[in-house]
Amino acid sequence: MKVILTEKITRLGTIGDTVEVKTGYARNYLLPNNKALRWSRENVALFEAQKAELQARHENAKKVAESKVDAVKNAKMYMIRQAGDTGQLYGSVSSRDIARELKQVANVDVSSAMVMLGAPIKSIGAFDTKIALHPDVIVPIKVYVARTSDEIEALVAGKVLTFGTKKVEEDTKEEPAKDAEPEVASETKKTDAE
Repeated sequence: MKVILTEKITRLGTIGDTVEVKTGYARNYLLPNNKALRWSRENVALFEAQKAELQARHENAKKVAESKVDAVKNAKMYMIRQAGDTGQLYGSVSSRDIARELKQVANVDVSSAMVMLGAPIKSIGAFDTKIALHPDVIVPIKVYVARTSDEIEALVAGKVLTFGTKKVEEDTKEEPAKDAEPEVASETKKTDAE
């Protein structure tokens, strides 16, 4: 489906660009959220009439985002979570958790879609991520995840945390035995088939 963008959208285009997108993306996201117009001669004329207003709105949103940059950069993102002896979390830290923590720590209201995390954090450590306050304003932050505040202080100081190596060695010794079981199962399947 051909649409005219009314907002700058990362990896798609800027205001006024005519782009080809999948129909579902246009119908379910771009059009209902007023981020684009269907391409037609009437809508091209309508867009040209509103272009100055849309660009002014874009610039105002960018200025508001730039005013929040210092608060986001200076936010201390310390997340205390339960974890096992090997450093694996008993859950994960998602973009929603980071957005919630940013609201509490820096009093900056961001949605989880603005947190450019990629995959959820599933282990203890220091992680780099970015907050997209606006498509043109992306702020890098560091998220520290640990079991206690002492571990967080060690991570902030740059120390490397080590966890029980016996558990890791025991897990690797058990793996070859697990690999042998499927072979036996596949042999029994062959005899059943004969």
